[in-house]
Amino acid sequence: MITVQLHDKTFELFIPQEEIEKRIDVLSQMIVNDLGDTKPVFISVLNGAFMFTSEIVKRFPYNCEVDFLKISSYVGTTSSGNVNLTTNSIKASLANRNIIILEDIIDTGLTIKSLLNALSKYNPEKIYIATLLFKPEVYKFKNEIDINYIGFNISNEFVVGYGLDYDGLGRNLLDIYKLNQI
Repeated sequence: MITVQLHDKTFELFIPQEEIEKRIDVLSQMIVNDLGDTKPVFISVLNGAFMFTSEIVKRFPYNCEVDFLKISSYVGTTSSGNVNLTTNSIKASLANRNIIILEDIIDTGLTIKSLLNALSKYNPEKIYIATLLFKPEVYKFKNEIDINYIGFNISNEFVVGYGLDYDGLGRNLLDIYKLNQI
């Protein structure tokens, strides 16, 4: 078993880089097929989605804009339940534009709900949601908010790597690791 030590916790290999890249290829093609040459705005949710964003945008063959929002809701290995976000840092014009929110992971959906409410005020054409990881068993908005592009459905486990961290460490790992419960 391949493991990494971050602070006081051990994590075991969960999704290898090769699988991540193959799935991102599929998601990227889906986005291209759906949006074509509409000059969308990709909004990356920082800090965790920076690697996912880079890979999606590299595979988008048409003109597009990329912007970033810093949002935080985790403390240690659990969500605080509080979403801290400000949309005034977005430079791109969003009115009548297709927006693709790029998330590293969606669990309860509180962050996405807050983000959709904030971005809807700009009168976009449509808002799409793409996430590398999705935890359907804890998602609270099943009948309200659809996730358009999902990399991997995972159980409610704490994961790191590929942009996701544990108290600042692990973002640089090219694979995704889950918390070792042993």
